[in-house]
Amino acid sequence: MGDTGIGAVLIRLRAGRGWTQQRVADEYNALEGRSAKTGKEIGRYEREVRIPIPYTRKYLARVFGVDVAVLDRAVAVSKSPVGEEHSAVGVLQEGPLGPAAPLRSGVGAVSADAVMSADFARFIAQRNADEFVVEQLEADVARLARAYVSHPLLELYVEIKRLRDGAFELLRGRQHPRQTADLYVATSRLCGLSAHVCLDMGDYDSAATHARTARACAEEVGHEGMLAWVRAVESLIAYWTGRYEQAARLAQAGRHHRAHGSIGARLASLEARALAIVGDRAGAVAALVDAERSREAMPGHDDVPGIFAFPTAKQFAYAGTTNLAVGGREHVQQAIVSADTAIRLYRSAEDDDQSVGDLFAAHVDLARGHLLLGDLDGTEAMLGFVLESPPERMSASIVRRLTALGRELSGPQYGGAAQATYLRERLQHTAVLAASPAAHSPELPT
Repeated sequence: MGDTGIGAVLIRLRAGRGWTQQRVADEYNALEGRSAKTGKEIGRYEREVRIPIPYTRKYLARVFGVDVAVLDRAVAVSKSPVGEEHSAVGVLQEGPLGPAAPLRSGVGAVSADAVMSADFARFIAQRNADEFVVEQLEADVARLARAYVSHPLLELYVEIKRLRDGAFELLRGRQHPRQTADLYVATSRLCGLSAHVCLDMGDYDSAATHARTARACAEEVGHEGMLAWVRAVESLIAYWTGRYEQAARLAQAGRHHRAHGSIGARLASLEARALAIVGDRAGAVAALVDAERSREAMPGHDDVPGIFAFPTAKQFAYAGTTNLAVGGREHVQQAIVSADTAIRLYRSAEDDDQSVGDLFAAHVDLARGHLLLGDLDGTEAMLGFVLESPPERMSASIVRRLTALGRELSGPQYGGAAQATYLRERLQHTAVLAASPAAHSPELPT
């Protein structure tokens, strides 16, 4: 392998084990312990779209059981200049204007011209971001995306803002084209995270602004996965601002993008929930079926975990909400099954993958399902998890769900029952605490 570039070496090592690119990524992640490297990234190394930095090569060497020096030599080959024997000397000997003799009389002009080329070469070399900077940014985005679903929002938004603003500055500088493309994707994801921060805080106008910027970054490099994901965020914004038909259309638009991973199931689930709210029962049920089909035929893995993925547990949570909106005893019972399954799946996941927001939503859906079946004891039992949780962990959407459930408990069918009154008061108290500025005091990024 002494004279072989890094891409060919990695392909040879992987092929010798009969592994897929995703298997290499999985082995890497298991060794590194905190990374979220994907098969797509391994493919980029193999195509030499990106050269693995020393830190990455150390773990790749362990994955393949070779000395890291093997990979270092291959990188040196990939980075070595080629074609120098076809330099300007050959052109001067016989160019398109004939023999070089006339040019020799203008040696000074030729030398000055060479200086201009040298200056431009130095200009090209002036980079504000190298492979390490981009790779570290991508690793930070993956870490924040995973932590977002399970950690308090205020622990993360400052770092999200700092990284996003830093990415803006990097893009205003100069990088190699392939690094610029990677920066645009990372920046799109950071803007997407910022949009989710504002969405969870109920600042829908700011969320829409961040989403537009995320979409612009994704469009700049034609990243189908992020374009589809941003449509999902825009659908969420429309849903929580009461524009349900638009929410369904945005989800449908997102499904037109050719993206891999779980985004198809996410978009179909969003469409189903929105259609159920506007009374399109048949459309909602059909979209739920589409979500299941998308999950079964899921093309490839998600590039980034956490908020950018759509785990099976979350899909069940959405199915529960949708079935409640469809209504009817059969669908309410199905909603209870779906919400209960979502909770069970989240509880069995690793701590960092347990979405607090989805656990709240599923418990509220379970409580409402029992309420619709006339089971106040079941309603109270399901609300326990939510009412006993810190109110600062609750997003704006959860506050709205609690408020709506409290209104239902004041309905005439409960005849002012003491248990219904007690639950309504507790829901109202929790909603007020969760919505108060003290629960989310720092100023959010806009």
